[in-house]
Amino acid sequence: MLNNITVTFEGDHVLVLTDGDKDYEYLKQLWSQVAQACEKHACFNVLGIGNTNTPVEAVDAYELPRIFRENNVDERYRIAWVEQNPEAADTLSFAASILSHRDLPGREFATVAEARKWLAEGSDG
Repeated sequence: MLNNITVTFEGDHVLVLTDGDKDYEYLKQLWSQVAQACEKHACFNVLGIGNTNTPVEAVDAYELPRIFRENNVDERYRIAWVEQNPEAADTLSFAASILSHRDLPGREFATVAEARKWLAEGSDG
């Protein structure tokens, strides 16, 4: 399984670049790294840009709320995510829906510009 996670602090947000094949273990590693960076920099705005080859299975997406709880990803966070591979976008939509139904942070966007704009606005609008 080939994949990468890059997490950097960009001053007003934490930038997360992901690519490759994704599964449950990948999600655990990803959100652990994101939470650590957010806590370290006291910045809870997250811009995620994915380029997924193989998306997580639906059953793994159901585990996101638990992974968020384990990493203290809560209402402090504003997570804007963009999936660059159209074939993996359905899985991102599914994951965003799961989070939304559990009042957890995470919105999907079609473009990085839209995601950045939403983060800069600082509201759910």
